[in-house]
Amino acid sequence: MAKDADTKPAKRPGDRAEAIYRALRHAIIEQALEPGAKLPEDAIGERFGASRTIVRHALGRLAAEGLVELRRNRGAAVATPGWDQAGDLFDIRLGIERLVVTRLAGRLTPAQVAALDAHVAEEEAARGTDERRSIRLATEFHIVLAEMTGSAVLVRYLSEVALRCGLILALYARPHSSECAVSEHRAVIAALAKGDAAAAIAVMDQHLGAVMDRALIVPRPAKERDIGAILAPYAEDAAPGAKRARGGRKR
Repeated sequence: MAKDADTKPAKRPGDRAEAIYRALRHAIIEQALEPGAKLPEDAIGERFGASRTIVRHALGRLAAEGLVELRRNRGAAVATPGWDQAGDLFDIRLGIERLVVTRLAGRLTPAQVAALDAHVAEEEAARGTDERRSIRLATEFHIVLAEMTGSAVLVRYLSEVALRCGLILALYARPHSSECAVSEHRAVIAALAKGDAAAAIAVMDQHLGAVMDRALIVPRPAKERDIGAILAPYAEDAAPGAKRARGGRKR
């Protein structure tokens, strides 16, 4: 019997696990899911129409990245890094970011410069109108730079440390300054396009130093929110046929 042309194949378990992983990752990056937020497998599975086994696989990937803590007999939760880790994480990040810009200085193609300019334009558009998207785009700018080196190792480690720094800032920092991020990201692009590695490193050092300086000692109080409501827009975007901007939600 001929297969109906309009019939769409069912999503495979691996596809559903990937969709849940990406949705939770975006929610954590955007701080919709804050450090310490519980991640019950049944509630997540219900929201995404997936089994607990599939949800557990997605949570395991996030745990491997340091974004989720899998607590024995207490379930999963968004990771809550201690203040004592902040200095080490930012020092490690600074070293990796310096390596990234050194690799890219004078080597970016016109298409790559245009892609970076377009990314920062998205950051600017989100400024003052969509704070969570602004936070995510600011983090992803650094990951995009790492991707342009062509080094899977740099992408892996820069992504992990940048996202864990984001958790630190969600816990201890003053509000995100999107205006600073936009101007400093543009300065990094300009230095890279000119092939001035020293200038790119100086701007990156200043940028990350300013981010670290916003950190506070006292943790913010956790907010009790329904995880189903938090994940609703992410689940909607993860549905088959949903139109999404590169790397996340389009609002």
